[in-house]
Amino acid sequence: MYSKKVKKGYVLYENEKGPRIGTAGDKVLVVEGCVFKDLAGTGELLPYEDWRLPYEERARDLAARLPVEMIAGLMLYSPHQMVPGLPGSPFPGTYKGTDFPGSGCNPWEMSDEQKKFLKEDHIRHVLVSTYQNTETAVRWQNSVQAYTEALPFGIPVNFSSDPRHGAADSEAEYKSGAGEVSKWPEGIGMAALFNQERVKEFAQIASKEYRALGITTALGPQIDLATDPRWMRFQDTMGLDWEKTVEMTRAYCDGLQTTEGTEDGWGEHSVNAMVKHWPGGGTGEGGRDAHYAFGQFAVYPGGKFEEHLRPFTEGAFHLEGPTKKAASVMPYYTVSWDQDKKNHENVGNSYSEYMIKDLLREQYGYDGVVCTDWDITGDPEPDLDAFGSRCYGAEDITVAQRHLRILMNGVDQFGGNQDKEPVMDAYRIGCERYGEETMRRRMEESAVRILMNIFRTGLFENPYLEEEESKKTVGADEYVKAGYQAQLDSIVLLKNKGRVLPLKEKTRVYVPKRHIRKRKGFFRDMLPDQEIRPVSKELLEKYFIWADSPREADVALVFIESPLTDGGFENGNYVPISLQYRPYTAEQAREISIAGSTWWENDRNRSYQGKTGHTANEEDMDLVINTKKAMGEKPVIVCLTIHNPTVCSEFEPYADAVLAEFGVSTRAVLDMAAGVSAPKGRLPVQLPKDMETVEKHQEDVAFDLEAYTDEEGNCYDYGFGLDFLGGKLS
Repeated sequence: MYSKKVKKGYVLYENEKGPRIGTAGDKVLVVEGCVFKDLAGTGELLPYEDWRLPYEERARDLAARLPVEMIAGLMLYSPHQMVPGLPGSPFPGTYKGTDFPGSGCNPWEMSDEQKKFLKEDHIRHVLVSTYQNTETAVRWQNSVQAYTEALPFGIPVNFSSDPRHGAADSEAEYKSGAGEVSKWPEGIGMAALFNQERVKEFAQIASKEYRALGITTALGPQIDLATDPRWMRFQDTMGLDWEKTVEMTRAYCDGLQTTEGTEDGWGEHSVNAMVKHWPGGGTGEGGRDAHYAFGQFAVYPGGKFEEHLRPFTEGAFHLEGPTKKAASVMPYYTVSWDQDKKNHENVGNSYSEYMIKDLLREQYGYDGVVCTDWDITGDPEPDLDAFGSRCYGAEDITVAQRHLRILMNGVDQFGGNQDKEPVMDAYRIGCERYGEETMRRRMEESAVRILMNIFRTGLFENPYLEEEESKKTVGADEYVKAGYQAQLDSIVLLKNKGRVLPLKEKTRVYVPKRHIRKRKGFFRDMLPDQEIRPVSKELLEKYFIWADSPREADVALVFIESPLTDGGFENGNYVPISLQYRPYTAEQAREISIAGSTWWENDRNRSYQGKTGHTANEEDMDLVINTKKAMGEKPVIVCLTIHNPTVCSEFEPYADAVLAEFGVSTRAVLDMAAGVSAPKGRLPVQLPKDMETVEKHQEDVAFDLEAYTDEEGNCYDYGFGLDFLGGKLS
């Protein structure tokens, strides 16, 4: 038996012995007293519509029915969607032929581009960036699902998200807007807790908030081993210890994917995890990143390639929970230099038969969805410093041929591609080369894997959201409190000379302004000079007394962050990525680089030996020194935001206390300074003695840096942290 309820924009059926059925079109079938959706509009119950059947049987039935054009659409992943898509934003949209402000549309209405890629390109995987608020998210999601339900076969949309729970802004990669969700430390900050159960708690909460926003795939966790301290994505990892990363990977994926009370762990509370980046992206030569052609090469001078696989092979592919493995895997852009033991090719990982077909699919038996990283199939730009040149090793073939090569390696989806035509062109070339039967079978193979992730999360039965329930869930008090406690617990006390911390309530505190010089941003655009007031007077006075100058203050709080660079490439030249503030000349760098381009003739030797690297925030160091001079004998407390391990020798002697944090709110730092919470965080990194030890280290090797020892005799090595009394935490 069943009951029926009319909701806002859809109808909900409650099956007494089965799942809830949500439909905007009210096309349903009643079979043996149960309600099913008539998605194909045939008037009879087809196997893929029958929720009593196993997921794989349903997926295979639907895949066999789909025309190739629709399978091609399933293989696409939309670019970032902003709701609404405002003019001047990174991802604008048009509404009824004009921009949003002039359209008269509500913020939850679909853009022209969204209607096109859903209907004409058959896209069912949509990457969502920002929402105006939860109400907008719910209404937009429901309108999109209603739109696709009315299209042939009624395939619902699998909405995805980049990380959106970070408590602080990050420039390591484009991040999704918070959308009112609870706020947590960055990945490396979660590692500072040294507790995988806290990681699982986060993932369980994130899954609830994601599902309340209609998100059913998370583009994460990022489980690359952070063995090179210079990598710009270091802060999003779980650290450099492979054993700890394996534990946290299992906890994270289990927390995201598991719906309690179901036989196989999948259900309406599950979120697909897309672990990244196979086979590990943290070994870029010189610390450079493969978003950019100048950083395309991952190198393994220490012979640790297999160690970088372990978070995947022993973590993501061997979960302790009932879902058993991460639903999806994303290979990184990198060329894993000289690691192809079969064809001996140096090509991007998705282009590598060895990396995908031989290793991932066959040797390690991974049968989930493999999705490329974003925008790897376009033609290369002539400039190494451009943002969009990522077809590494496949520069001399066509866009369609790149799609075919990736597809035949065993990859299922193309990240960031919303145009089905290159996939269809690849299919046609494949039919000529391998035969139509072979290509149809290969396309269906990917369709089954992709559809499985939609079936398992319950979207075919009910993709619709209840607005009031979503508002209660997103940013719920208990979730916000848990996230904030994790922020506090991740902060590391590195130094506390004379037990200056915690500060007393009526302490007069001076906070100097910061200045950052112009520099390259994530999209390789030039960011202007910035003057930053780290703390507002209003916030600080909730804890202490505001002082306008060092003369009036009892204590100075100096906020700085780890050195900011242009990523190792400036004005057409390779330069060192510096972890110190003052200009650094790489006298001890490799004379000849390990890897070199095959496409750019003048890019064989990528050495930066003898070159000098500069930082945009060199003045952070001056800020500490000058504040100490101005304060005299009065204490100076440095609050260091760590994106990358930092050479502390330049500023530590001028600091009486040092608090290190990994992506938390300013409020959390002030709470720690005021003693609202006791220090619990420990370093999930090694803080190097100097740049010489960084230069000598091998990109793929963990724990090969000499750590810095401060004037108190404390060594800033992995696992180090103090309590307020000066005792070492363990």
